Amino acid sequence: QVQPVESGGGLVQAGGSLRLSCAASGRTFSNYIMGWFRQAPGKEREFVAAIRWSGGSTLYRDSVKGRFTLSRDNAKNMVYLQMNSLKPEDTAVYYCAGRRGTYIYDGPDEYDYWGQGTQVTVSS
Repeated sequence: QVQPVESGGGLVQAGGSLRLSCAASGRTFSNYIMGWFRQAPGKEREFVAAIRWSGGSTLYRDSVKGRFTLSRDNAKNMVYLQMNSLKPEDTAVYYCAGRRGTYIYDGPDEYDYWGQGTQVTVSS
Protein backbone atom coordinates (compact mmCIF):
# COMPACT_ATOMS: atom_id res chain seq x y z
CA GLN A 1 0.00 0.00 0.00
CA VAL A 2 1.04 3.59 -0.51
CA GLN A 3 1.43 6.07 2.31
CA PRO A 4 1.17 9.69 1.13
CA VAL A 5 3.28 12.34 2.83
CA GLU A 6 2.42 16.00 2.17
CA SER A 7 4.61 19.07 2.36
CA GLY A 8 4.61 22.66 1.19
CA GLY A 9 1.81 24.35 3.11
CA GLY A 10 2.15 27.74 4.72
CA LEU A 11 0.85 31.28 5.03
CA VAL A 12 0.42 33.41 1.94
CA GLN A 13 -1.39 36.62 1.04
CA ALA A 14 -4.37 36.60 -1.26
CA GLY A 15 -3.23 36.44 -4.86
CA GLY A 16 -0.10 34.54 -3.95
CA SER A 17 1.03 31.03 -4.79
CA LEU A 18 2.02 27.84 -3.03
CA ARG A 19 3.07 24.42 -4.26
CA LEU A 20 2.08 21.35 -2.31
CA SER A 21 3.99 18.12 -2.72
CA CYS A 22 2.95 14.56 -2.05
CA ALA A 23 5.50 11.78 -1.77
CA ALA A 24 4.84 8.07 -1.67
CA SER A 25 6.17 6.10 1.25
CA GLY A 26 6.05 2.36 0.84
CA ARG A 27 5.62 1.90 -2.87
CA THR A 28 5.14 3.75 -6.13
CA PHE A 29 1.99 5.49 -7.29
CA SER A 30 1.68 3.22 -10.32
CA ASN A 31 -1.90 2.09 -10.91
CA TYR A 32 -3.16 4.65 -8.41
CA ILE A 33 -5.38 7.68 -8.51
CA MET A 34 -3.82 10.43 -6.40
CA GLY A 35 -6.09 13.15 -5.12
CA TRP A 36 -5.99 16.31 -3.06
CA PHE A 37 -8.73 17.15 -0.62
CA ARG A 38 -9.13 20.02 1.83
CA GLN A 39 -10.98 20.63 5.02
CA ALA A 40 -11.68 24.01 6.54
CA PRO A 41 -12.72 24.41 10.20
CA GLY A 42 -16.33 23.40 10.69
CA LYS A 43 -16.69 22.12 7.15
CA GLU A 44 -16.66 18.73 5.51
CA ARG A 45 -13.66 17.45 3.64
CA GLU A 46 -13.98 18.39 -0.02
CA PHE A 47 -12.40 17.30 -3.27
CA VAL A 48 -9.85 19.63 -4.86
CA ALA A 49 -8.21 17.70 -7.70
CA ALA A 50 -7.02 14.25 -8.69
CA ILE A 51 -4.74 12.68 -11.25
CA ARG A 52 -4.62 9.24 -12.79
CA TRP A 53 -1.00 8.13 -12.51
CA SER A 54 -1.16 6.17 -15.74
CA GLY A 55 -1.81 8.64 -18.53
CA GLY A 56 -1.98 11.75 -16.35
CA SER A 57 -5.68 12.55 -16.72
CA THR A 58 -6.88 15.11 -14.19
CA LEU A 59 -10.09 16.29 -12.57
CA TYR A 60 -10.60 19.58 -10.70
CA ARG A 61 -13.36 21.08 -8.63
CA ASP A 62 -14.89 24.04 -10.41
CA SER A 63 -13.72 26.68 -7.94
CA VAL A 64 -10.03 25.89 -8.53
CA LYS A 65 -10.07 25.42 -12.29
CA GLY A 66 -7.64 27.82 -13.95
CA ARG A 67 -5.88 28.51 -10.63
CA PHE A 68 -4.65 25.10 -9.46
CA THR A 69 -2.60 22.65 -11.51
CA LEU A 70 -1.94 19.06 -10.60
CA SER A 71 1.12 17.27 -11.98
CA ARG A 72 3.25 14.25 -11.33
CA ASP A 73 6.91 13.31 -11.56
CA ASN A 74 7.27 9.65 -12.46
CA ALA A 75 10.98 9.51 -11.72
CA LYS A 76 10.59 11.01 -8.24
CA ASN A 77 7.23 9.37 -7.52
CA MET A 78 5.84 12.74 -6.50
CA VAL A 79 2.56 14.55 -7.05
CA TYR A 80 2.40 18.34 -7.01
CA LEU A 81 -0.45 20.78 -6.58
CA GLN A 82 0.50 24.21 -7.84
CA MET A 83 -1.89 26.77 -6.39
CA ASN A 84 -1.97 30.24 -7.91
CA SER A 85 -4.20 33.27 -7.33
CA LEU A 86 -5.01 31.99 -3.89
CA LYS A 87 -8.07 33.31 -2.10
CA PRO A 88 -8.94 33.41 1.60
CA GLU A 89 -11.58 30.77 0.97
CA ASP A 90 -8.81 28.36 -0.04
CA THR A 91 -7.67 28.30 3.57
CA ALA A 92 -7.83 24.72 4.84
CA VAL A 93 -5.83 21.67 5.75
CA TYR A 94 -4.92 19.98 2.49
CA TYR A 95 -4.67 16.21 2.32
CA CYS A 96 -3.09 13.96 -0.28
CA ALA A 97 -4.94 10.70 -0.78
CA GLY A 98 -4.65 7.62 -2.94
CA ARG A 99 -6.74 4.80 -4.26
CA ARG A 100 -6.00 1.88 -6.56
CA GLY A 101 -7.69 1.86 -9.90
CA THR A 102 -8.23 3.98 -12.99
CA TYR A 103 -11.46 5.86 -12.35
CA ILE A 104 -11.12 9.32 -10.81
CA TYR A 105 -13.63 9.68 -7.99
CA ASP A 106 -14.24 12.95 -6.18
CA GLY A 107 -15.64 11.51 -2.98
CA PRO A 108 -13.29 11.16 -0.02
CA ASP A 109 -14.81 7.81 0.91
CA GLU A 110 -13.44 6.37 -2.32
CA TYR A 111 -9.84 6.91 -1.21
CA ASP A 112 -8.07 4.42 1.01
CA TYR A 113 -4.72 6.02 1.82
CA TRP A 114 -4.36 9.43 3.41
CA GLY A 115 -1.56 11.69 4.47
CA GLN A 116 -1.51 13.71 7.67
CA GLY A 117 -2.35 16.98 5.97
CA THR A 118 -0.64 20.32 5.55
CA GLN A 119 -2.08 23.69 6.55
CA VAL A 120 -2.64 26.36 3.91
CA THR A 121 -3.63 29.79 5.18
CA VAL A 122 -4.46 32.64 2.81
CA SER A 123 -4.71 36.07 4.38
CA SER A 124 -6.84 38.84 2.90
